[in-house]
Amino acid sequence: MKGVLFNIQRFSLHDGPGIRTNVFFKGCPLRCVWCHNPEGFERAPELEYNAVKCIGCGRCAAACPEGCHTVADGTHILNREKCVRCFGCVDACVAGALLRAGAEYTVDDVMAKVELDRPFYENSGGGITLSGGEPFFQPEFALALLEESKKRGLHTAVETCGLCPEDVIRRAAPLVDLFLYDYKITGEEEHKKFTGAGQEIILKNLRTVNGLGRQIVLRCPVIPGINDNERHYSAVAALADELDNVVRVDVEPYHDLGRAKYAKFDREPKFASDVMSKDEKEAVRSRIQEKTRKRVIIS
Repeated sequence: MKGVLFNIQRFSLHDGPGIRTNVFFKGCPLRCVWCHNPEGFERAPELEYNAVKCIGCGRCAAACPEGCHTVADGTHILNREKCVRCFGCVDACVAGALLRAGAEYTVDDVMAKVELDRPFYENSGGGITLSGGEPFFQPEFALALLEESKKRGLHTAVETCGLCPEDVIRRAAPLVDLFLYDYKITGEEEHKKFTGAGQEIILKNLRTVNGLGRQIVLRCPVIPGINDNERHYSAVAALADELDNVVRVDVEPYHDLGRAKYAKFDREPKFASDVMSKDEKEAVRSRIQEKTRKRVIIS
């Protein structure tokens, strides 16, 4: 069995307890307008092009059998419509301007990287976190990784948007020590408008996770002009209090660190805003904390 990942990040400190290895899956059923990981949209590997690094040498044009690359007077033009993703241009590029975003891994491939840091997990209470994209967009590979991780005695966490078949959630739950569960926007229509899908299935799956007794951290992005309002803050607090197994609420203020990535895939970012100040972040955290008995932190 193979899955498609776009990164395996070691020494992560913010996606579950202790020191962790984050496994980033390609493919996601949502299209949140503020997303900072556009390389996680599609399941298949993609060609990434960084124009800043291009030296106009023309090696990519010579290597491409489909004529996707044109270099004239030092200017590089990429025609993605012709690209069959053979990635011969990536091998030819000496400047690192062309990269392959995403690669196939077996379970053993991933676990070999995860096991490199076992001493850190044992000393810190860490483990493996599946993220993305959306891990459950590749359900069988995610389940296989979780099963193997538990066989090896590792703490497991999954960061999920919750938009997947309920059967996947039920199969995964016994293998997951901690769900990092996104709660993005309050209201069905608002959720569709800004993420591309409604939230009915997401909320149903969240309640299923809670009913199965698994620990949950609610992860709540705060996006200026979209969900930074009292209605949403109250809904976050009410949901946290409703679900017995929510152990914490993480407030995730908007940042713009991913905007530059969009150009590398010939995509246009759909959202931009000023980054919240430290005081503004704390004000949001405090407003939610006033409404819930669960602990609220800034993530």
